[in-house]
Amino acid sequence: MKLMLLKRFIVIGSLAILATGCTNAIKNNAMEGMDHSNTNNPTSAGSSPVKFTSSTPVVNGKEFTITAQESNLEVSKGKILPVWTFNNSVPGPQIRVKVGDNVKINLKNELNQPVSIHWHGYPVPNNMDGIPGVTQDAVEPGKTFTYTFKANVPGTYWYHSHQDSVNQVDKGLYGSLVVEELKNDYDRDYTLMLDEWMSSSDMNTSDSDNMGMKEMNHNEMNMSGSDMNMDENTTGMGGHDMSMYDLYTINGKSGTAIDKLMVKEGDKVRIRLINAGYISHQMHLHGHNFKVIASDGQPLNEPEMIKDQLLSIAPGERYDIEFTADNPGSWLLEEHGIESPKQNMKAVIQYEGSKVQNDNSNASATLPVFDFEKYGNMSDPLFSLNEIFDQNVTMNLNTEMKDGEMVYTINGKVFPDTDVIKVQKGDKVKVTFVNQSKTDDHPMHLHGQFFQVLSKNGQSYQGSTIIKDTLNVKPGETYVVAFEADNPGNWMFHCHDLHHASAGMVTEVMYTDYESNYTPDPSVENVAE
Repeated sequence: MKLMLLKRFIVIGSLAILATGCTNAIKNNAMEGMDHSNTNNPTSAGSSPVKFTSSTPVVNGKEFTITAQESNLEVSKGKILPVWTFNNSVPGPQIRVKVGDNVKINLKNELNQPVSIHWHGYPVPNNMDGIPGVTQDAVEPGKTFTYTFKANVPGTYWYHSHQDSVNQVDKGLYGSLVVEELKNDYDRDYTLMLDEWMSSSDMNTSDSDNMGMKEMNHNEMNMSGSDMNMDENTTGMGGHDMSMYDLYTINGKSGTAIDKLMVKEGDKVRIRLINAGYISHQMHLHGHNFKVIASDGQPLNEPEMIKDQLLSIAPGERYDIEFTADNPGSWLLEEHGIESPKQNMKAVIQYEGSKVQNDNSNASATLPVFDFEKYGNMSDPLFSLNEIFDQNVTMNLNTEMKDGEMVYTINGKVFPDTDVIKVQKGDKVKVTFVNQSKTDDHPMHLHGQFFQVLSKNGQSYQGSTIIKDTLNVKPGETYVVAFEADNPGNWMFHCHDLHHASAGMVTEVMYTDYESNYTPDPSVENVAE
């Protein structure tokens, strides 16, 4: 199985090579807490204006149209990325709906490749899950597909293409989905989407189909043995040198281009952190006590106040934090570390009217990493370790060489030859993750339903009940989780380092008492991963 690793490419200086055939930027309403900047469209002699992304808007309501299209993203002054977008912004529009809303989203494709939308973490009906070849055909160029579902679970989620997702998400096809509770008592509510890009300037820019982006077969990379030796910045992503992702962004911006998060003293502030990339990021809130109030959109019971702890957010995961703006000045919410890419992943929390620049200079200090194990208080757990389950599944996760290629296996197999988890509605299923990879993290993501985390390395959780849809399993770790089969369909269960998924680390949860009315169209190039 071949892994196509997308390289992103930054153009610095003259924009003439990007100008041909581009159109004017689409104007969107500015979104508080996300990208506010609009870039003027320069022109070169004899060319049309260059199309740049516009601000990421918040769209409220019950029906939306999302259009996949090409554009160019200025991540910081003079650094331009050719990107694929939803509604000409990266991230795409934030969709905010209320609990109980019946939601309708029309996906229109203006790209030259098929696309889809997967509602990451949201328990939509199976035929709305957006998986080409499994639940629907990919939406071909010029076509439209309509997604409908009822927003019945509040929280922080996101959406992204699931067609050739390792490449299309890498190009920028993602956005956030917020399902609001009926009562909202926050003065400020910000969403920060974390991502990584490649800034190598030695890439082939002649392929117009990929907008100057270069795809690389993973066999062409420098590999030795079953895993690569990598530093902390690339650990967990063996088989491809993740240090090539040398530009980190928040809401599509890097460094000083990242929008400030404005607050007033006394404000109750909520920040929703979403990792849309392929590298875990350890985020540090300076100068404030805070609570972790939700993980993967699901609330924590009686969260405690903590300070100077790092939130390690793996690919696909979400964390919501809450704090009171009680320390005027200018503070950072940043990735902790001294490496150059990390130094550019920082948002400034700016108090209105304050000119104080606070000391945020502990990037090299050793800080504890937040752990759920004893955080909050247990409340109404769905499962316990000592109960009897209808199924007990073990997933041994590994990095291996097969037929000269690096692959990522579940119980020694790669998709589509992995063992399907067959269930019936109402089954209670226990899953044990065992990470046998030497250096690779595996953030395991289950579509269509949530699971409860029961234990880590043999120790049961003593704090709040932890309900998630994405769980990062580090090398040598063992987790036990459990879920109830309560949403009939055929559901993907895969690693959300999408490089790993595209190279084999995928299985399915298949309901034997569910009959799909979907038949794949053989003329459509469906690429689920």
